[in-house]
Amino acid sequence: MVAPRKYPDELRERATRMAIDARQDPATRAGAFRRIGEQLGVHPEALRTWVKKAEIDEGLRPGTTSDDAARMAELEREVRELRRANTILRQASAFFAAELDRPSR
Repeated sequence: MVAPRKYPDELRERATRMAIDARQDPATRAGAFRRIGEQLGVHPEALRTWVKKAEIDEGLRPGTTSDDAARMAELEREVRELRRANTILRQASAFFAAELDRPSR
């Protein structure tokens, strides 16, 4: 179960856009996260994380994009499920093989 989000998506997008624009101008670059965070009521570290994620998604910064991370998480869940199914099938196979080896009464 996913935890509820503290900030709405619209606020995240707006704050991210504002921070990216502010960081492009050398005059407003210093303290942009803190200043914009205070204006919008967002913690500066949360804003910094959002900007980093946006830059990775846009290809401006190296890293795993959100789409790739979601796909990997989905594949990892599938692998866990398949491994669990294989374990169950192996145990069932061993159980029925043992039943066949028992002498019947």
